[in-house]
Amino acid sequence: MAKADYPPIPESAIVEEKFLAATGPGGQNVNKVATACQLRVDAFRLGLPPYAWTRFKELAGSRLTAAGELVITARNYRTQEANRADARERAAELVAKARERQAKRVKTKPSRAAKARRLDTKSARSAVKKGRGKVSFD
Repeated sequence: MAKADYPPIPESAIVEEKFLAATGPGGQNVNKVATACQLRVDAFRLGLPPYAWTRFKELAGSRLTAAGELVITARNYRTQEANRADARERAAELVAKARERQAKRVKTKPSRAAKARRLDTKSARSAVKKGRGKVSFD
């Protein structure tokens, strides 16, 4: 699956980038080398407009700290460079998705014919149910 090109996160917004011991692919290398990348981005330095900030908070979820830092941990690859690129790509993708404007919902009303059809089916159903009453032999 090819990744789309998103505008990169500005360097001024990146608070910290550290490498941790990873789990997953790498064999014995995993135990010796810190290949997983933890990227911390200051969300306030991204300069998001209000609509994008609201969406950003929804998309980030638990990855957004109380201090307003986005924390992304990448550990899918065997090398630091690949995990660093993956973390930055995922952060850029999140910001790009937050900047996309949602389409406004246009309210619609049912037509007069649709209302009439609904009432006709209701009355037909009502007649069926009335026919289920107790039978009287008067």
